[in-house]
Amino acid sequence: MLKLTDFEEILEGLALIEQDTAVPKNVRLKVKNTMLILSNNEEAGVDLKIDKSLQELGDVAEDPNLPQHTRMQIWSVVSRLESQ
Repeated sequence: MLKLTDFEEILEGLALIEQDTAVPKNVRLKVKNTMLILSNNEEAGVDLKIDKSLQELGDVAEDPNLPQHTRMQIWSVVSRLESQ
């Protein structure tokens, strides 16, 4: 189960990507959308939030304009989400 500290660390990692101006705007928008999905308290369940987030981040990770260091950050977040 997703612990609060894990959840906060995932959101912090996404916030770093979202605030990085070297990241293309379309990627930052998808990352922001992922953050909204994860932080939405009205969403039905944690599993649904994780699935939606993984789908968004999977699309982002395939973007050819994505800087390599950002791709690694996204894979790290994806890995943490998948382990939940």
